[in-house]
Amino acid sequence: MVKVGVSLGDPSGISPEILVKALTSKKIPKKDVAYIVYGSKNTLLKTSKDLNINLKFDVINSLEEIKKSGFYLLNLYDKDFQPGKPSKESGKASVIFLENAVKDVLNKKTDGIVTLPISKKWIMESGFKYAGHTDYLADVSNTKDYVMALVCKKMKVGLITTHIPIKDVPSKITKDSIISKIKVIDRELKEKFDIKNPSIAVVGLNPHASDGGNIGNEEIEIITPALNQLKEEGINVVGPLSADTAFNRYKDFDIFVAMYHDQGLIPLKLLCFRKAVNITLGLPFIRTSPDHGTGYDIAGKNLADPSSLIESINTAVLLIKKRKKERL
Repeated sequence: MVKVGVSLGDPSGISPEILVKALTSKKIPKKDVAYIVYGSKNTLLKTSKDLNINLKFDVINSLEEIKKSGFYLLNLYDKDFQPGKPSKESGKASVIFLENAVKDVLNKKTDGIVTLPISKKWIMESGFKYAGHTDYLADVSNTKDYVMALVCKKMKVGLITTHIPIKDVPSKITKDSIISKIKVIDRELKEKFDIKNPSIAVVGLNPHASDGGNIGNEEIEIITPALNQLKEEGINVVGPLSADTAFNRYKDFDIFVAMYHDQGLIPLKLLCFRKAVNITLGLPFIRTSPDHGTGYDIAGKNLADPSSLIESINTAVLLIKKRKKERL
């Protein structure tokens, strides 16, 4: 039996709604899978009632109580949260859900986790020192080399930098960081996605990939030397490519590597928004997440689409089963 931990995310956003819709969907696997929700009983019961969806789960105090497939809940922060009205308290609840889910997966009580959207503003307002899931997960698991990636059927994108201001991006792009992250990408595409010799397209930082050094020098001084070293080590990289045209060639490559967040995620979300999955490559456990945020503006209105969460759950279960099979 596969055990999948699910952290509820911000209880005042769309997370409770998409979770109720996803878990009661026919599109997720239920045979031989136990879903453990780290969240709020009151919030999920109220959401189920408002949606007129009957989600049945067993409230447990310990994962040792799980003996069969089904839906389980660890009730960790049972307050009434108002949809669309985030606060320091909803941020605190988000952190508590996440920390408990991560603790259990690190202790191998679960096989992987799916994390629902959190607000960077409100988790940090509550005292959390990280700007999001990815850096936190890497830190607590002592993972040095990791990559934030989004994947869908049409395209995969990995990022060199993640949630930092644009003005800080150039200083964070180094030869070492490019090499280490692309090595993680190459290894994970082989191990997780069974791609034997991944073709990796790397886009430049500057317009037209600097146009031969006429628009910035990062491509000549940093990116190209990094790619040359990777080629010497047998990794199939191409670039640096001009970002304004590179993504048109999404059928030609197994993954794109972008220098910063929006450079890579805008084209991916144009192609497959609500169908993409955020996956952290390099972690010692499987972690997936939807490709969108908290959606405060539509929270509580029965407008939220659970498709990306369903894809995230399916991807997590698939990768967990693959890993378990390989270890037999």
